Amino acid sequence: MTSSRPLPPDRGHVDTERPRGDGLALDALDTESLVALLASDQRRAVEAVERAATPLASLVDRVVAGMAAGGRLIYLGAGTSGRLGVLDASECPPTFHSDPGQVVGLIAGGDAALRRSSEGAEDDAEGAVPELDRLGVGRNDVVVGIAAGGTTPWPLGGITAAKRRGATTALISCAGRDRPDDCDHLVVLDTGPEPLTGSTRLGAGTATKIALNTLTTAVFTRMGKVRGGRMIDLRATNDKLHDRCLRILMELFPDLDRAEADRRLDAAGDHLRTAVETLEQERTCSG
Repeated sequence: MTSSRPLPPDRGHVDTERPRGDGLALDALDTESLVALLASDQRRAVEAVERAATPLASLVDRVVAGMAAGGRLIYLGAGTSGRLGVLDASECPPTFHSDPGQVVGLIAGGDAALRRSSEGAEDDAEGAVPELDRLGVGRNDVVVGIAAGGTTPWPLGGITAAKRRGATTALISCAGRDRPDDCDHLVVLDTGPEPLTGSTRLGAGTATKIALNTLTTAVFTRMGKVRGGRMIDLRATNDKLHDRCLRILMELFPDLDRAEADRRLDAAGDHLRTAVETLEQERTCSG
C-alpha cells in the first residue's frame, strides 16, 4: 500500500546529516571513553569559527553600520538554532547595557518553542513573515538566518521576506552551500558530520554559539561598549554587577579605594560609563 503523504526532500547530501566515515559506534564505548570523545570532538567547532573569521568580520561591520543608523540585528532560527539566537539576544542588554530591542531573537513556533520542541514550525517558509511585519523590518536592519544544515525553510523564507523589505540579510550555516539569492552575507561554519549523526546540538550547536557570541561582542566593542578588556557600559543592578563596576573603576583609577569608587558610582546613578567619563573629565581639567 502506498502512502498518500508527500515524501520529504532528501537531505542526505547535507554535511550535518551525513554519517562519519570512521565507523564510530558510540554505544560500543565505555562511559569514560564516550564522554572524552564527545568533549574532544567539540574542538572542531572552535576551528570552524576561526576559519570563518573573514565573512564573520564583514557581517560585524555591516551590523555596526546598521545600528549606527538606528537599525537592529535580528536572528531567525528554528530548534536549537533559534534557541541560540534568542539566548545571544537576551544576553546583550545585561552585558553591554544595550537597548533590548537592538538585538532580537525570533524562533519558529514562538517563545513556547524555547522550552518545548516545535519542529513542524520550521517547515513553514512564510512563518517568520508576521514577526518581521510586527517589527517593521527595514533598510537599516540586518536579519541573520541561522540554520545548521543551511536548508531550513523558516529562516530561509524569513531572509527572502526581509530582503524584500530592504534589510541586509545573512545566513549562518554549519554545512557548505551556495549563497542564497536573497542573502547578502553567507557565513559557513564547516563542522562536518556529527558523532551522533544529524544531532546539530553537538559540534554545529557549539560553533553557532561561538559565532553568535563573537558577532555581538565584536559589534558592541566597535560601538564603544568595551574599554580594553572590560565592559564599560554597565549598570550596577545587582551585587555581582555592583562589585564588578567597583573593581573596574579601581583598575582604571588606581588611586580610588573601594569606598570612594562606590561613592563615585552612586553619584553616577550606578552607571559605570558615566562614572568613568566624569572622573576622566575631572582629571583632564585639573591636569
